[in-house]
Amino acid sequence: MVLIIMCQETTIMFMENINKSLLNKKIGLKVKFERLKRELSQEQLSELADLNSNTIGRIERNEISPTIVTIEKIAYALGMTFLELVDVSKFDL
Repeated sequence: MVLIIMCQETTIMFMENINKSLLNKKIGLKVKFERLKRELSQEQLSELADLNSNTIGRIERNEISPTIVTIEKIAYALGMTFLELVDVSKFDL
């Protein structure tokens, strides 16, 4: 499987086999890690990102797959770039 993510004229290609569920889980863990590092509650992050109050928790628990737009909003709210947030290479499960 080839996963292509396009963001602000940048294309990232992951040319290896990627388990979509595993990728979503790692993104959820990264969101939680970054949120807690900034001492934000799920509700506070949801407000900063202009998302439904349940969305952050559902992403962190791997209950939903966040869209690229949602990831971008969360990254901005955390003071990160999209690419920094989706870099889950250091999150081993």
